[in-house]
Amino acid sequence: MSESGRAWVYGDDVDTDLLAPGAYMRRPIGELARHCLEAVDPAFARQVAPGDIVVGGWNFGMGSSREQAAQALRELGVRAVVARSFAGIFYRNALNLGLLALVSPDIERILPGDVLTLDPAAGRIENTTRGEVLACEAIPDHLLEMVQAGGLVPHLERRLRDGSVAGIRRREP
Repeated sequence: MSESGRAWVYGDDVDTDLLAPGAYMRRPIGELARHCLEAVDPAFARQVAPGDIVVGGWNFGMGSSREQAAQALRELGVRAVVARSFAGIFYRNALNLGLLALVSPDIERILPGDVLTLDPAAGRIENTTRGEVLACEAIPDHLLEMVQAGGLVPHLERRLRDGSVAGIRRREP
């Protein structure tokens, strides 16, 4: 699984209120997503393209446990978030919703607009703009399968359909 996209670079402590502003939480996810990161980058939601990659610093996704923070990024077509570290709940929500979350100590070598090619299985990020290879924590195969399926629920539904969930029998309608 190798993915390429343009980098959108932000700093430390990007919280869930910036990703999914509270004023829009009761609105449909498409409307909420149009306000993603507007407090720090008003152009982000209008200009981000499918496959783009958000880069953050320490503690990305801190704050409340709202899964809409990861969902808003996915709604906008963001393929992955690369950060020095993640808030635990955001990290789990991201993977469960089909959004790659990669931990890298090398994020300071990524500038806005750089094109990145991600290889999460190998634990590598290629900054094709700068000709550099950066390290990241590898994502285990079973989690990559889940992300590729679109998240936990679609992954489990697929496994139930094909009978590959151990100990669970498929019920016939």
